[in-house]
Amino acid sequence: MNFNKNFSLLMIGQSFANIGDVLYIVSVISIIYDLKGSATAASFVPFTITTCMFISSIITPLLVGKVRLNWLMAGSQLGKTILLILLGFSLTGLNESNYFVVFIVIGFIAFLDGCANPIRQTLIPYYVEPEYLMKANGIAETVTQLIQATMWFVGSMFLLILSSQQLIWFVSCLFIISSFLLCFLETVYAETMKSARKVEQIKEGWEILFHTPVLRKIASIDLLEGFAGTVWIAAVLYVFVSDALEVEQKWWGFINGAFFLGLILGSLYCIKYASLVERKIGSFLLVGAFFSFLLTILFSLNSIPVFALVLSFGVGIFTQIKSIPQQTVIQTSLPKEQLSKVYTSLGAIGTGIFGIGSLLMGMLTDLLGVRMVFVLSSLLLAFASIIIYKNKSLFASNSYFGKERN
Repeated sequence: MNFNKNFSLLMIGQSFANIGDVLYIVSVISIIYDLKGSATAASFVPFTITTCMFISSIITPLLVGKVRLNWLMAGSQLGKTILLILLGFSLTGLNESNYFVVFIVIGFIAFLDGCANPIRQTLIPYYVEPEYLMKANGIAETVTQLIQATMWFVGSMFLLILSSQQLIWFVSCLFIISSFLLCFLETVYAETMKSARKVEQIKEGWEILFHTPVLRKIASIDLLEGFAGTVWIAAVLYVFVSDALEVEQKWWGFINGAFFLGLILGSLYCIKYASLVERKIGSFLLVGAFFSFLLTILFSLNSIPVFALVLSFGVGIFTQIKSIPQQTVIQTSLPKEQLSKVYTSLGAIGTGIFGIGSLLMGMLTDLLGVRMVFVLSSLLLAFASIIIYKNKSLFASNSYFGKERN
């Protein structure tokens, strides 16, 4: 199977950007921790990023229709490049009195990321034929997860040989390459509402989301799974490793790594058996959701470290077996011109729930204990499975594949 030049450019350009994103976040966390000597201060880095991405998801619809989607993609990456270069220069005189500058810059970078992420997902159906969408989504997810699985480890290794500022300059080079490649994407326009009122443009994606039955169900599922997924953040998983498994903290890295390996294997499965997944798309959504629930409840009750690795690996597999078909359902349930608006709304749900859920799960861990928090997570996944089971026909492949799309 050969994809066209645009899909290849999108994947390669975004891969350079994703590698740079991980490395620059590793660098910034190191800078803040070295400067303040506080884990709390360092934890505000992901909080700042999540908050700004949420705001971006709300505002992005104002740009769609005014700016070509390919230029919105390339322009956001170019903006990130300029901001990162400014950050690199600002590090020279950084101290405890002006370190807030770092948070301002990473906030703007995250804002541009919040714009680019839904645009990338929207562009795939423009650059890939309908019969190859499942494989394209699988490839995109495989590449992303491979980068996530390796670069957090590699980022730590980079800091052994490079200073944080030198790592920022290295990432700037990666961002420049990414910006250059994305500038060659084929022109893609997206229609928007004729109304001049900005509030209506922002509401458009939400209205499409809640007036399209299958997307409304997906939004409900994302809401439940978003809350459920926050138990896997470091703050909660550290406690589980220490209190429930009673092993050294390095096991957090092992469990996290097993999860990412599971995601990669799930992606590869969807690529290899794309035609089967397309024919049985409702069944794969249900199987992925149900086994994610089952393995999470087993994880919450388990006290054997090696078994925890196996369970985490399994959760990763079934999470991805559900996620990739779900992306394809979204992309084939609407005219392509409406996808960017829907993806920004779904992105707002995801980032908003992650921010609130992370805080809530941390508090519940202190109040109820870490095992009960994982039990709660599994119950949320069970509710998501029930929604899919009751609406399985809505997700059936013959409802979407083969339809003529705009």
